Amino acid sequence: MADRQDENGLSFQEADYLSRYRKQVTSQFGEDGVIEKIFEIIGNSVSGKWCVEFGAGDGKTFSNIWNLIVNKGWSAVAIEANKKLYKRLIRTYRDNNKVICINKIMNFAGDNTLDGVLSETPIPKDFDLLCVDVDGNDYHIWNSLKRYTPKVVMIEFNPTIPADVEFVQPRDMKISQGSSLLSLTKLGLEKGYELVAALDVNAFFVKQKDYTLFKIKDNSPALVRKINKYETRLFQLYDGTLVLAGNKTFLWRGEEINQDKIQVLPKSSRRYPARISFLRKTFNYLASKKKNA
Repeated sequence: MADRQDENGLSFQEADYLSRYRKQVTSQFGEDGVIEKIFEIIGNSVSGKWCVEFGAGDGKTFSNIWNLIVNKGWSAVAIEANKKLYKRLIRTYRDNNKVICINKIMNFAGDNTLDGVLSETPIPKDFDLLCVDVDGNDYHIWNSLKRYTPKVVMIEFNPTIPADVEFVQPRDMKISQGSSLLSLTKLGLEKGYELVAALDVNAFFVKQKDYTLFKIKDNSPALVRKINKYETRLFQLYDGTLVLAGNKTFLWRGEEINQDKIQVLPKSSRRYPARISFLRKTFNYLASKKKNA
């Protein structure tokens, strides 16, 4: 893949080029291949290859670290809150002494923070890869991580939210709404990370010191994330009618969003105000002329 050059003759890659390295092993949307490419670019760890997956499930289905553990020999901390899935997680890695399986319900403060849980393991402070996939509070989990600085962070975002919209769900473990890619990108900047890739539902961030290695000229979320098939957009017509565009289903339910049911104004009230004003002025003008005739 040839580099492009900017006006100063510096080479760069298209913002979304890493998505071309998708590869399915056990990941859901080709994350396995993107992870491999990212570490090919930033180089091997000097402290051993360590990964963490929070929301590890059964350890294999849609896993983003199974390939690294089984095929690449990485060490791992796999965290899963669901007891049934945790039992399967244990079975998946029962013969692998490089994998530490943990069954805990995480929180943003106290002993069950990501910092607290990882402190009970031998994982280095600057471990290689953190995968956060908890279907909602991903933003707050990453934000709560203070003592560890993974080289790469892969984190889930809500793909129905357009790339130019900021949205952070409430900081509440009982809520599952998800946050926008733009909000996660801004959080990443605050924590010293830059966005380098975004697939269907997962975004990838690297430390700012490694960002130049990726030769991305502009990593704005709208450029890095070219997949917009999940986005739901709403716009309004002159007469007050609301119109849906893009994805028109409740993505995680499979039900169609009925455009008629989201209307705020009844059909009888949908009139273009400027048109009404024009007609009113015209009527008054003609009535005045007739009266003065």
